[in-house]
Amino acid sequence: MLAGVEIRRPRRYVWGMTDLPWHHTPRGFRNPPGSPDEAHPASVRWKFFWWLLREQGRQPVVPSGHILSPAEIRAGLDAAQGDSLTWLGHAAFLLRAAGKTILFDPFLGDWASPLPGLGPRRFMPPAVPPEALPPVDLLLISHNHYDHLCLDTLRRLPGRERTTVVVPLGLGPLLRARGFFDVREVDWGGRVDLGDLGVTALPAIHWSKRGLFDRNRTLWCSFALDLPNAKLWFSGDTAYGPVFREIGRDHGPFDLAMVPIGAYQPRAMMESHHVNPEEAVQIGRDIGAARLVGMHWGTIRLTTEDPFEPPLRYRAAAEAAGYGESEAWLMKIGETRALKDWPRN
Repeated sequence: MLAGVEIRRPRRYVWGMTDLPWHHTPRGFRNPPGSPDEAHPASVRWKFFWWLLREQGRQPVVPSGHILSPAEIRAGLDAAQGDSLTWLGHAAFLLRAAGKTILFDPFLGDWASPLPGLGPRRFMPPAVPPEALPPVDLLLISHNHYDHLCLDTLRRLPGRERTTVVVPLGLGPLLRARGFFDVREVDWGGRVDLGDLGVTALPAIHWSKRGLFDRNRTLWCSFALDLPNAKLWFSGDTAYGPVFREIGRDHGPFDLAMVPIGAYQPRAMMESHHVNPEEAVQIGRDIGAARLVGMHWGTIRLTTEDPFEPPLRYRAAAEAAGYGESEAWLMKIGETRALKDWPRN
């Protein structure tokens, strides 16, 4: 059980049928019990959309060294031996572990929108263009938002015919239509095993939408990865709620967790969808993560906070929670870190 969510084999909804998991509804899916209320004043929403229109095209001041040079990025990828993690920017990571190359939420395009010019544009380039990535054995996509599921990126990935894709319920057709043959749709609690690597879809507190009339028609999730020598957790996008203590109890502890630290203002609007840095650190504590990696920041401006405020708040919150600099990572875009020294074995 996860905060009152009983995981069962997914079934087609039938009117009047009550024997369904909590997060299944007649029209799609909903968040776990105890999640924050999505209600907020309309005035907050309209002010945010006006800000979004006004800020498009404005380039923030980027600190020196925030992104590595192409030569440094390539050298880091080539030099890594054994398990390693590369931050590609935003929520995209390349993990090499258990003899496999694993790609998370690859947004490596320019626009987080259905068409160029209609939404936020990234202000930092991706660490590596999609076609320059090594062939991917396993692709994990947490939900269908444009800054996590980028069709241009997927189209340009090499070796799609050999890639296993794990997605939450409802996203399979979109991936199969893009040339991926081995696509596994999973409910919360669903597991996929690939040799020495196990992937379990777990709850997150978020929502889904790609068009005008499909809100919450597909599921969203976080992912737990079981490796031969370690356990990892990838949050996807999430707000904060009691479900993470349940995840820690039932699936933790974890050696490393990738947690979102950006896109949290205005708080009245974002608190039901995105954690702030302090809540991201609390999630780490709730799930029993020995090490944290901050993500979902410093790449594309989605919300009103200064884009380089998140790492400052994250570092302070991590220190207050007992995570030193070696346990609370802030990676540079394109940086590769070896994972040979896991905190637990």
